[in-house]
Amino acid sequence: MKRFIIERELPGVGGFDAGQLKQAAATSNDALAQLQGKVQWVESFVADNKTFCVYLAEDQALVQEHARISGFPANTVTEVRGVISPMTAVA
Repeated sequence: MKRFIIERELPGVGGFDAGQLKQAAATSNDALAQLQGKVQWVESFVADNKTFCVYLAEDQALVQEHARISGFPANTVTEVRGVISPMTAVA
């Protein structure tokens, strides 16, 4: 599977309380279940008016299908070509 970063514009998401975030996660999980393992959600980072999500999928079309089913926008979808960290400098 390929790794994708999804930028979602969600006004006010940074102010969501725990219950609202729980509901958003449940909505995403329901959409993932409908896609029968073809898409996996790794994690999301919540900012003021956006989330940045890491997903695994065979292709970008499946990421877009998850967005359609869940109702959460996928404003920008970028395929990850590699990963580096501070340890990359010493490897």
